[in-house]
Amino acid sequence: MPQLDSGPRHTPRFTLRPFRRRDTAAVYDAVKESLPELRKWLPWAAGNYTRPTAQHYVRDSISAWNEGRAWDFAIRRPEDPGRHVGNVSIWFTSTPNLVGEIGYWVRTSETGRSVCTEATARALQIAFEELRLHRVALRIAVGNLGSERVAEKLGFRFEGTLREEVKVGHEWLDHTVWGLLEREWWVERERYREQAWA
Repeated sequence: MPQLDSGPRHTPRFTLRPFRRRDTAAVYDAVKESLPELRKWLPWAAGNYTRPTAQHYVRDSISAWNEGRAWDFAIRRPEDPGRHVGNVSIWFTSTPNLVGEIGYWVRTSETGRSVCTEATARALQIAFEELRLHRVALRIAVGNLGSERVAEKLGFRFEGTLREEVKVGHEWLDHTVWGLLEREWWVERERYREQAWA
């Protein structure tokens, strides 16, 4: 399986780094603050989110990184490294075909500040330069306009809608699919720099 260096990555405003065991409390606080928004779109946020749930996530994230299954990055501000801003994650959906997916969320008090855009721009650099992916996808619940704006700003192309793909709580949600190819990213990355996302 592919491996990534576990050192931190940086954007103009943030540090992206793997999770550590001591991150549990900060993750729990960020999720609890954000549950009213997150539970609309994400299955893991729809139920009773507890401190042990956060602890399990952090432990699984560390294991996934070590095993090359997925790479979850905690988003932190260098001036406030103990506060969890959100996550951005990369994983393969087809290793032979070099296809992957990125997912992200940001705590409610940080929305509207281009956090996901900046963090995802950096995650795309990791995906295409370090993991050598050919294609990266985003799957976004229909109605999640903030996430759709991230996809549009980063130059992803809308490719279609998957009907009733994920069950969140008691409701089946449709997901839109957005794709970015490696050759498109090499063009877009210059614009990311101009926008101060990279």
